[in-house]
Amino acid sequence: MRAILISALLALLAGCASAPMSSEQPPAGVEERSPGATGVQSQGVEGKGVTGVDLTGQKGAGPKALTDPSSILSKRSIYYDFDKFDVKDEYKPMIEAHAAYLRDHPEAKVLIQGNTDERGSREYNVALGQRRADGVKKLILLLGAREDQVEAVSLGEEKPKAQGTSEEAYAQNRRCDILYKGEY
Repeated sequence: MRAILISALLALLAGCASAPMSSEQPPAGVEERSPGATGVQSQGVEGKGVTGVDLTGQKGAGPKALTDPSSILSKRSIYYDFDKFDVKDEYKPMIEAHAAYLRDHPEAKVLIQGNTDERGSREYNVALGQRRADGVKKLILLLGAREDQVEAVSLGEEKPKAQGTSEEAYAQNRRCDILYKGEY
């Protein structure tokens, strides 16, 4: 019995052993390309063959674009459905524009304030506001901004944009606001 157990164990271990690499197998080849070989102009960022993409249509947008009403960067609020914290597709181009601005202006910093309407407990609203602000922050960071440029806080129900108990007032209060350094 013991001999059978030892034989089975040895067979199992032998099956798990990796096969040695054959010295006859050639290494994988590496294709060498020059920056212009693909037919695509790829004048590199820092000479590395990577082309930048302008997501905003605001190439070289300066600080004035933040307050210019015709600029997407002047839009600063993201609105949410009741009890939700996922960013709607309609606000993603605006968030992409702010991320690109932060990438292009490393000295710029933003504060994202998560807000809720007055329904729900204070604790619940603070947590929901934080989830909203963290979601916007995550998107901005994924799009290229640095961690030290973006701060996310929750104000819960403490900073309403509209007064009242109508659905219109509630809808205006369920939001995140993007504020640049000097505005907060």
